[in-house]
Amino acid sequence: MALLLLRVWVGLSMLVLHGWPKAQLFGDGARSFPDPLGIGGQASHALAVFGEAFCSVLLVLGVLTRFSAMAGIVTMGVAFFMQKKGMLSGPASGELAYVYLACYVVVFVAGPGRFSLDQRLGGGKGGKS
Repeated sequence: MALLLLRVWVGLSMLVLHGWPKAQLFGDGARSFPDPLGIGGQASHALAVFGEAFCSVLLVLGVLTRFSAMAGIVTMGVAFFMQKKGMLSGPASGELAYVYLACYVVVFVAGPGRFSLDQRLGGGKGGKS
């Protein structure tokens, strides 16, 4: 039950607070998006939307859970280490990205848990709680 709670809480929070607002800016708003990887603002924006919106939905449902958690790890790793420079305090703090990163690592390591579509479909190896 704890993994279900973590997946839903983190997934919905990321989707509603970060992913959906970014998805709504798709197109024109992406031009001014930060480019920490040097691949262009629009490509960086598309990857952020993928990690924060699309993969959040998968995480909530427990579908391709470890893949979705890995996408979150990469997205939050880039946000925390590259965009926020690993800062945990101050006005440009990456604390929130750091906390999300920790949650995604836990889900990746633990797996989807018993209450997931991965488990129902037979793809959720491990993480039976």
